[in-house]
Amino acid sequence: MKTALTLDLEKTLYQYWQEQGAAVVEEVTMPDDAGIVDTLVLETAPDGAKTWRCFELKVTKADFHSHAKLSFIGHYNYFVLPYKLYTQLKAEIPAQIGVLTYQPFDKKALAASTIPITTPGQLTISKPAKYQALQVPDAALTARFIGSLNREVVKAKQVEKGLDRYHSDQLYQALKKRTENYQLYQPEANFYDRFVDELHDDTIEALQEEVDALTAEIARLKLDRLS
Repeated sequence: MKTALTLDLEKTLYQYWQEQGAAVVEEVTMPDDAGIVDTLVLETAPDGAKTWRCFELKVTKADFHSHAKLSFIGHYNYFVLPYKLYTQLKAEIPAQIGVLTYQPFDKKALAASTIPITTPGQLTISKPAKYQALQVPDAALTARFIGSLNREVVKAKQVEKGLDRYHSDQLYQALKKRTENYQLYQPEANFYDRFVDELHDDTIEALQEEVDALTAEIARLKLDRLS
C-alpha cells in the first residue's frame, strides 16, 4: 500500500511533467528483469528524438535503503524525496542520479487561495541528473510504456462504466461485506438499508403508475359503454 505522502509525491510529479508537455505513467515493469520504474516520463522533441526519464519515489530512510531494485534505466534518472529526507541522505546519492525534492503547500495557504491548486505540494530540482545511454532497448521500453498507458486507460474506463461491468454475484458479495459492521440503531448509515428503502420506494412508485394507468383505462372503457 502506498502511503499518503507517496501518493502526494506521485500526484505532484505527474502534474509537473504534464505541464512540461511530456507523457507520464506510473509503475512500468521493465524487460530483462530490470525492475519496475515508479514513474516513467517520455519527452519527444519536434524532430522525433526521445528522452526517457525514470523516477524512484522514496519517503523514508528505510524505503531508501531497501533492497528493492532501482530501475534507473533511462537517459536521466532521479530520486524524488521529501526535502527533509534529502538533507539526511544527500551524501548517499550517486553522482549520476538527480534528485527532485518535495515540499507540501501550507494547508492554511491552500484554503485561502483564490486560484485552484491542483497539487498538494511543489517539486524542486535539487540535484540535476547526468545523461546516460539507455539500459534497455528503446523499442522494448516504448512497448512497456504503451502497455502501462493502456492499463491506465482500462482502469479509467472501468470507473466510467461503474457497476455495470460487475456480475450480480460480485455486487451481492460486496453488499454482504458491508453488513459486517451493521449499525443497528443507525439504519440510515447502512448501505443495505438505504438500498432496500430506495428499492421499496421505486417499487411503490412503479406500482402506483400501473394502478393509475389501469384506473384511466377502466374509466375510458366505462365512457365507451355509456356512449
